[in-house]
Amino acid sequence: MAAAIADADSLVQAAIGRTTAGAVLLVAQRGRVLHLRAWGDAERLDSAGNPLAHPRAMHTDTRFDLASVTKVMATTLACMRLVDEGRLDLDAPVRRYLPSFTGPHLDSITVRLLLRHASGLTPWQPLYYQASNEQEALAAIARMPLASGVGEARHYSDLGFMLLGYIVERVGGAPLDAWLAREFYGPLRLAHTGFRRTGRAETLRRGAFAATEVGNGYEHHMVFDTTFAFPYRGDPLAWAGWRHRVLAGEANDGNSYHAHAGVAGHAGLFSTAEDLGVLLDLVMTGRVRGVTLARRETLARFFSPEPFGHYLGWMRPAGLSDGSFMHTGFTGTYVLGVPAHGLAVVLLANRQQMGTDARGFFPDLGPLRDAVSRRLVAGAEAGASH
Repeated sequence: MAAAIADADSLVQAAIGRTTAGAVLLVAQRGRVLHLRAWGDAERLDSAGNPLAHPRAMHTDTRFDLASVTKVMATTLACMRLVDEGRLDLDAPVRRYLPSFTGPHLDSITVRLLLRHASGLTPWQPLYYQASNEQEALAAIARMPLASGVGEARHYSDLGFMLLGYIVERVGGAPLDAWLAREFYGPLRLAHTGFRRTGRAETLRRGAFAATEVGNGYEHHMVFDTTFAFPYRGDPLAWAGWRHRVLAGEANDGNSYHAHAGVAGHAGLFSTAEDLGVLLDLVMTGRVRGVTLARRETLARFFSPEPFGHYLGWMRPAGLSDGSFMHTGFTGTYVLGVPAHGLAVVLLANRQQMGTDARGFFPDLGPLRDAVSRRLVAGAEAGASH
C-alpha cells in the first residue's frame, strides 16, 4: 500500500494547476487513515474569473460542496436505514409517500426505480424557473412529461433524487438536514458534515470552504443554449436570479440553492475528506462509532447488482474488485469503497476554479479518478496476497 499511495499522491500532485486548482486525497483501510494530504488552492479566481493575486490555500480540513455525492452520503444512507427499519418499501409506488405524485405513468414509478435511476424522469431541468420551495418543486416535477419509459433504461436523474429526499422527510418526520444530523452526522461526530441552508452562507468563515464556480455560468449556458448539455425548452428570460459571485459555502447546484433553500436529496451537502472516510466505512461495515446503518441483509439488498449495471443509489466502478462502489459529484468530488479490502478512497477537487474551456466545459477529472483508484486497489490486492 505504501508504494500505491506514493503513486496516487504523485498523480494528484501532477493534476494541480492543470485539471484542478486544488485537491484533498484520503486513503483509509479498515477504518484507519493511511494517507491524508492537501494540495493547491481552495480559491484562486475572483468574481470576474481572473486569478487572485493571493490565492487561498487548500487544507486537509477544507469543506467541499459535494454536489451529487449528496445522493449517496445523505439520501441513499437515509433510504438504507429506513428500509432496514421496515418504514420504507423499495417496491412501493412513490405516490404512497407523496400522494400528489400521481397520474398516467407516474403511478408505476417506485422507490426502487428512483434509486436505480430508471424512473423515466428527465435528468435535469432548472426548477427554479417554476419553484422557490419544495412544494412547488414537487408539483413542477409531477407536471413534467417523462423523458423515457418507466423502468426501460437507466437515465441518471437529479429530479428522481429530489423525490427521494422528499420521501425521507415524510417517512422520517423531519427536514432532510435535521434528520440526517440526528441519525448519522451528529452521533458519528462528523462536525464538518451537513447542509448549508440558503441565506446562512456567512455563518462560518469563508476560508473553511473550497470555492466552486464563479456564479452559475454553467447552468446559465444550459438554459440559454439548447445544444449544450441538457436543453431547456422554456423561456430563458423568465427568471433572472443568477448568482455572479464566487461560490464558497453555498450550494453550487441551482436547484438545491434556489428551489430547496440549499437542502435537497440530489445536492447541497458539504463535508471533508476525513468525515467522508468515516461514512464510507459505515457503508462498508454497517456499524461505526456505535452507529448502525443497517443489517448486512439490507446492505446486500442495496449492493446486489441491479439492471443496467449499477447498485441502488451507488455506481458500480468498472474494472475494480467485486462489490466496489463509488459516486462522483459535478464540482469535482469522488468517493470509493472497496469492501473486499476495507479500502476507502476520497478525492475532493475544486476543478471549477480552473474555469471552462472554449466549449464551456470544466476540466475532466475522470482519468485522474480512474488512475488513482486503480493504483490504490492494486496496492490493496497486492498487500492481501502476501
